Amino acid sequence: MANTRSAEKMIRVAERRRVRNRAVKSAVKTFIRKAERGIFAASEDSAELVVQAISKLDKAASKGVLHPRNAARRKSRLMKKLNSQAEAES
Repeated sequence: MANTRSAEKMIRVAERRRVRNRAVKSAVKTFIRKAERGIFAASEDSAELVVQAISKLDKAASKGVLHPRNAARRKSRLMKKLNSQAEAES
């Protein structure tokens, strides 16, 4: 339990941030999932889906929702999957 007014305010602020961060993380996961489905279904717009997912990852990292290295790792894994699928098709 908070003892001071400033501590009470920080609890409220932390809750607002938690809710916002959760929404952004969920959106990022959704875009990654769509991109992976597009890659493994070998659809025509899989590259576009990957670009959208990377954009969401960059935005989340810039806002501080994700750590920059976490975003970089996820982008790398997505690109690795896209490139390996492209090699398998050719």
